[in-house]
Amino acid sequence: MALSRKKWNNILIFATASMIAILTLLDDRTAELPSDAAPLFDDKAPLAQLQLDELWLSKGSQWQCHEDVLNCKTWATAWSEIQLSPVADQQGLMEQESLDAPINVTILVANNSQGQAWLWYPAHGLLVSPAKNWYQIPPSLREALTPITKISAAPLNDTTSN
Repeated sequence: MALSRKKWNNILIFATASMIAILTLLDDRTAELPSDAAPLFDDKAPLAQLQLDELWLSKGSQWQCHEDVLNCKTWATAWSEIQLSPVADQQGLMEQESLDAPINVTILVANNSQGQAWLWYPAHGLLVSPAKNWYQIPPSLREALTPITKISAAPLNDTTSN
């Protein structure tokens, strides 16, 4: 039994409405911060400097970043206002082989002359403190933590010369 054009249209409308409802529900659920999320920095100890490999940001009278970072203000705001939740099963995370290679993050807090070396697993939204405590970054805050950088063009090698 073949479906008429009207029935196919109704099926497509129902499927589209269902997908929109599911995506809206997921967006509402992931936009909320977990109840146990706490800010990493506060007014007494704000973020002063941060370094991700060769990229950096620093707070003077205003935020300054490495020359290749295009979204300096957004990137600085994301890190200075980051909130974390402690991870309950830290032993299980350390034994997980599916974790990507971490990025070294050096954090300098105002009124402290020594930086702290953290590890960041961007794909999983995990931060590891210098004391080896694991923290989860809420999904709604993860995207802005990665800087948008300029693409540098590599010089072309001339392989057609005689």
